[in-house]
Amino acid sequence: MNRKYELVYVVSPVATDEQVSELHTQIEGVVQRMGGRVEKTENWGRRRLAYEIGHQKEGTYVLEVITGSGDLMKEIDRRLKVIDYVIRHLVVRVDEDEQVVERLRSKRTEVSRRRRVARGLPPERQPGEGQRGEFDDERDEEHDDRFNAEDGR
Repeated sequence: MNRKYELVYVVSPVATDEQVSELHTQIEGVVQRMGGRVEKTENWGRRRLAYEIGHQKEGTYVLEVITGSGDLMKEIDRRLKVIDYVIRHLVVRVDEDEQVVERLRSKRTEVSRRRRVARGLPPERQPGEGQRGEFDDERDEEHDDRFNAEDGR
């Protein structure tokens, strides 16, 4: 079963850019051999560590978004543990979180549509109605409270 994972690893500051790109190539090769797919790679660059790790105060951060199996991620984890210039790495499964976010987003959209219809507006925002902000739902609730108070409900 293919799942979505985020892999973040910190490479020692003594490692060259060629070594960082070679590490990415190795990871990409393992992913392809085991039937996975690298969806995105972001090199966040050299940053200061939150705390000193093995006398290192800085490191190069890299994010990889990978779709694959649990066995694939175990293999990547095993390989990253033995590479000397990888200071730390973390693998997180994110597909369940994305499903939760999508469910909440669709529920919020449905509630917004019902409120708009109850106020006599079309269910979808029309062009020129303004930008959709993150606080529109709260404004909808305030409007509904005032609307219900005026009607005596």
